[in-house]
Amino acid sequence: MNYLQQYHVLFSGVAVFLLLGGFTSLFSSEAKQMTELCANAIDDDNDGLIDLNDPDCICEVIEPVSLIPNPSFEDLNCCPSSRSQLNCADVWIQASAPTTDLIHQCGWPGWPDYAPPLPFPDGEGVLGFRDGRPSFMLEAANPNWKEYAGACLLSPLVTGNRYRFEFEVGFVNRTFSPPINITFFGTRNCDNLPFGGNDDRFGCPTNGPDWINLGSTMVNGGSGNQWVKAVIDMEATADIEAIAIGPGCPEIVADVGLYYYFDNLVLDDFESFTFKISGTVHPCSDAYRLSVPDRDNANFQWYFNGVAILGETSANLGRLPIDGKYIVVIDDGSGCRTSSEFEYIRPVIEMPASVVICPEDVYPFGDLQLGTTGAYLDTFRSINNCDSIVPLQLTVLGESVDTVDVSIFEGESYEIGAFNIRKEGEFYVTLSSSLNCDSLVLVRLDYYNVYFPTAFSPNSDGVNDFFTVQGGDDLVEVLELKVFDRWGNELSADKSWDGSRAGEPLNPGVYVYRARLLMDDGEERAFSGAVSLLR
Repeated sequence: MNYLQQYHVLFSGVAVFLLLGGFTSLFSSEAKQMTELCANAIDDDNDGLIDLNDPDCICEVIEPVSLIPNPSFEDLNCCPSSRSQLNCADVWIQASAPTTDLIHQCGWPGWPDYAPPLPFPDGEGVLGFRDGRPSFMLEAANPNWKEYAGACLLSPLVTGNRYRFEFEVGFVNRTFSPPINITFFGTRNCDNLPFGGNDDRFGCPTNGPDWINLGSTMVNGGSGNQWVKAVIDMEATADIEAIAIGPGCPEIVADVGLYYYFDNLVLDDFESFTFKISGTVHPCSDAYRLSVPDRDNANFQWYFNGVAILGETSANLGRLPIDGKYIVVIDDGSGCRTSSEFEYIRPVIEMPASVVICPEDVYPFGDLQLGTTGAYLDTFRSINNCDSIVPLQLTVLGESVDTVDVSIFEGESYEIGAFNIRKEGEFYVTLSSSLNCDSLVLVRLDYYNVYFPTAFSPNSDGVNDFFTVQGGDDLVEVLELKVFDRWGNELSADKSWDGSRAGEPLNPGVYVYRARLLMDDGEERAFSGAVSLLR
């Protein structure tokens, strides 16, 4: 009796039932075995351990281990705060002059117009990249704008060996993410990263020396907002130490920016991929199933949390999985081997929302009709049947008075809505919002406290020895203070003046000045006037 033939052992007088939600076995005490049979969902040797949870049932694990380091962009040197920060992902390199983007749930969520599909296939990080670039502001279109990420391999690809590269491609929508040719490039030396000499029109790596095309595949994201698994099989024609991945080489002409995502980049020898559990369709769909590659003349057995699922003896699991860990054992005549463990957790997506309504309006939220400012929480079904948790922050205009504190110089005015306020004081202003409802704003206006002396006496008595601008905390910086004589000759460009020129004291008289000040509202202002020098 081989290892998997044990699955078909029937015990006299024993009925064995298995429910995926909990393994239950009914059997007589006489049927207990002193050797664990490994595939009948029974603790045969009565040691409290069933099937693969028992050390008696150990098999060799067949599992690909990616030669690409940090394959899901989870190991971080820093948390990205903006675009082009692939350097925050440990060991990854911006391979091209056009830079890729690291999107990570610890920080930068990506471009607002190119939201990545949720949930991410593996972990909290993904890579975003462009293929071609349309005209941008004053810059001409660049069809050779191609963004590539690169890395040195943990061990090189060996000439003549077969390899498989599996990865996930994320699509925004049909407009921004049409089908794309994903291409995999390799080089003999890590010193060839980055390539292209900082030329953003260089294009793909093979437009220069030292790089070869390892393979490519066309990936179609359909209507978008989804991840698609892709595979490139190859035979190494050279020893490869470093790789770059991104779009294909042909120039791309488009009216919009084309944008895509990468995640879960697994590169290993071909054989290690031949027995790996994968899912079908979206993991929240009721049609979702688990499967392994089929093999002729092989026996299969599925396990849930280490316990055999009776009756599941084909390459495909015949039922909708529930949260837990799955393993498949295969016996193809060379002894038992197991897949790597596959943990299924039905995704839950959190989608925060912020909504503003008018006082007379209500906002429908699940079964509720909301009309009061506050924070709310509900769970909905997403388009892919996932649980979508929505924290809502609802603001009702007019329920509170917004306060605006502002400072201006005397003679200036502050504009808010259709109102211009010129004097110090408190003013209530009614504004119409983009929602066509009114809100009340309290404007508290003060004059800036900045003083230009009209005279000073540089006699070293410690009182008014210098001419300078005086102000409070609202004066951020004196950017410029220049003093001139009556003929327009510049006497000083320092931020204070001691009444001299080139160290020589000047005669009493009237001098003119010009100043530029930076205030706490971020605005620069220019001033000019006259100051009397007294002796």
